[in-house]
Amino acid sequence: MKYSYLFGPVPSRRLGLSLGVDLVPHKVCTLNCVYCECGGTTRLTTTRAEFVPTDAVKRELEDILATQPRLDAVTFSGAGEPTLHSGLGELIGFIRDRFPTYPVVVLTNGTLLGDPQVRRELCRAQIVIPSLDAVTPETLERLNRPATGITAAGHLEGLRAFQAEFEGEFWLECFIVPGLNDGEEELERLSLAIRELAPQRVQINTLDRPGTESWVKAATPERLRRIASRLSAELIAAPTGCGPKEEQPDTAAANTGLRLRAIELLRRRPCTAADLAAALGADSLQVDQLLTDLAASGNLKREEQQRGVFYRWRAPEK
Repeated sequence: MKYSYLFGPVPSRRLGLSLGVDLVPHKVCTLNCVYCECGGTTRLTTTRAEFVPTDAVKRELEDILATQPRLDAVTFSGAGEPTLHSGLGELIGFIRDRFPTYPVVVLTNGTLLGDPQVRRELCRAQIVIPSLDAVTPETLERLNRPATGITAAGHLEGLRAFQAEFEGEFWLECFIVPGLNDGEEELERLSLAIRELAPQRVQINTLDRPGTESWVKAATPERLRRIASRLSAELIAAPTGCGPKEEQPDTAAANTGLRLRAIELLRRRPCTAADLAAALGADSLQVDQLLTDLAASGNLKREEQQRGVFYRWRAPEK
């Protein structure tokens, strides 16, 4: 079965083997971050709606989770901001009630947490990981490029309100972009905000895959270590291997399924060949052949970054 709203499972650096749930079209978001691996935001909005059919997402979740796959998490993330989807709370409740053995995680930029309804919908998730990249208005505008109505003060207030109400694990992610939010004033304010919010975990990230703007560069490992120490945070390290493999039957059906899974993954995020091997449970020869086949379509884009060559799927314009 080809899934429209689920992707993976993929090996996550933070969460183990994670089944992704994508609730908004590419790319609907409240922010247009300069570093986003999904590319520029095409619909910048704070208006919530049922962007995809909630019942259809339930059917896909039922189809996969009823087989009792080995998973460490079911994660709401994808190509935009998941809290924009008005059925998010219903879907979280569906997983918790129907498949309670699977932890529910929500990756969010946190900009809608000022809305009491959004906070109520997230209350049954086990882990919520909002982002906090900027605490000054100037940095928010330059780095996150928010929709009208989103402010640095409002973002922080929403995080405070959610942290006070949420009974699950509250983590925080900070994405460092050299020249934008790694200066002394911004880091000091960020440190104060983190101490006030008191999340269970703080994670520091920087550019690993190609970002929206070509001028965005990764912070150096030494700089990241210093910032992590200052913020009492952990680094999200880049993967160094391909992870566990699963034997793939040598059949046309299996190859077609592998190709579809690869396209769905590359459509949502750029990957190296090693990333694909880990996510697909394939060996290097299979991935090399797969990339060759996909390149022949003309829709596979190639970009060199510090960690290696990344591939991204760009479907033809209709």
